[in-house]
Amino acid sequence: MTERRAPLLEVKDLHIEFHDHLIPETVVYDFNLTVEEGEIVGIVGESGSGKSMTALAIAGLLSRHDMEKRGQILYGGIDLLHCPRVQLRRLQGNEIGMVFQEPMTSLNPVKRIGWQVEESLHIHTKLTKEERRKAAIDILTQVEIAEPEKVYRMYPHELSGGMRQRVMLACAVICEPSLLVADEPTTALDVTIQAQIVKLLKKINKEKKMAILFISHDLSLVSQLCERVVVMQGGYIVEMGSAEEIFHNPKEEYTRRLIAAIPKCEKKHNSDGAELL
Repeated sequence: MTERRAPLLEVKDLHIEFHDHLIPETVVYDFNLTVEEGEIVGIVGESGSGKSMTALAIAGLLSRHDMEKRGQILYGGIDLLHCPRVQLRRLQGNEIGMVFQEPMTSLNPVKRIGWQVEESLHIHTKLTKEERRKAAIDILTQVEIAEPEKVYRMYPHELSGGMRQRVMLACAVICEPSLLVADEPTTALDVTIQAQIVKLLKKINKEKKMAILFISHDLSLVSQLCERVVVMQGGYIVEMGSAEEIFHNPKEEYTRRLIAAIPKCEKKHNSDGAELL
């Protein structure tokens, strides 16, 4: 009998409570999730649902002060919630990549794009300067940026919002992490560019076998991208299941209301002609 492999990521009873006010505020209650290698999982919910806090905890980006965090976030047997900082830094950018909502707050305005794309290679590899440059040009090409060698020499303010988000994606995946955490990566973009980014995430997932945790309030995008979906409200998991189950047979009233709110004009069709929410 073949032994079942452990999930790539396993979150057990994650509980996050802020202590920066007179009265402690719990933002995530007993969250549980597994993500398999190469799987795309969506976490959806309205603002304040706890989805972004969960994503930041998984990426190891929550402050360790003014808050209480309980539970486990297991990646390769390492508990990301409680491991030493030095161990966490070895994983960030190398094993776990992160893409944020607004690239202009993440990209350094005074550094050229090439330097920023190469930063993870500086930290996690011993590549030469020319090898890093080649890798940066290659990844900019893979995220479908036109004239990558020209963009390599540019600054963030010289790029459009869609191009900046592609640069952020290049920064996140240049070391080919096993898990990409994408926190509202399309929110600041127009509908056409959103569709392009979703298509690009699908391509990265397929070609690099990279698992993706996709955080969004936009259910129409989640329905196009994700295999499984977690619905959150007020820090709790309301419902969890396959994308087909969630979008075509939701069990909870809150989920039904979210789906009903998807604008009908956003309905799309896949390459086989089947309707997508």
